[in-house]
Amino acid sequence: MSNENETLRWPTTLNREAIIRRLVQIREVAQANNLPELSSLLADVEGMPSPQIGASVIAGINMVQEKPEHQAIATQLAMVAMNLKNLKA
Repeated sequence: MSNENETLRWPTTLNREAIIRRLVQIREVAQANNLPELSSLLADVEGMPSPQIGASVIAGINMVQEKPEHQAIATQLAMVAMNLKNLKA
């Protein structure tokens, strides 16, 4: 689930479509790792308005950030969070 050339210090710029795609991947990983609360936060991300996507990303970060076993998910959510400004349109 990680992109080897991407770090939180040098994030990839994601547009709306890339953000949605990344969140769908995170949802699938959450389902595979028995994280029903996180997968339900992202259940209909493809049709969510921008403010709801932002709220779901922040809630997801809060859910997994303190759990070392979910560090990869937390990093991906943080990468999306840094690109939330690109959700316009």
